[in-house]
Amino acid sequence: MAVVSELHGRHCATDGRCLGGSYAERVARVVVDVMPKPEILDPQGQAVAGALGRLGIGGVADVRQGKHFELEVDDTVDDETLHRIAGQLLANPVIEDWTVTRAS
Repeated sequence: MAVVSELHGRHCATDGRCLGGSYAERVARVVVDVMPKPEILDPQGQAVAGALGRLGIGGVADVRQGKHFELEVDDTVDDETLHRIAGQLLANPVIEDWTVTRAS
């Protein structure tokens, strides 16, 4: 087993196996989706909507473009910390909203 990282003192391989315990038992996948607030203009979304029209694709009323993050966190990271990560690092709280979901 090639060691690629150390998690809580346990050596883990790329295939997810860890010495001293299962990698999946201690790591959760967290999804953070960040979107512009509804009242904020979204020029990137408008550009996509315009391109759809030029491609002859109809029926799309509006496009909003956001960001999607996937984090692998250990079981010591609580929901409050995840929301702090989202609000202080991944999103701009002045112009963006975010959701945090534990995907397990």
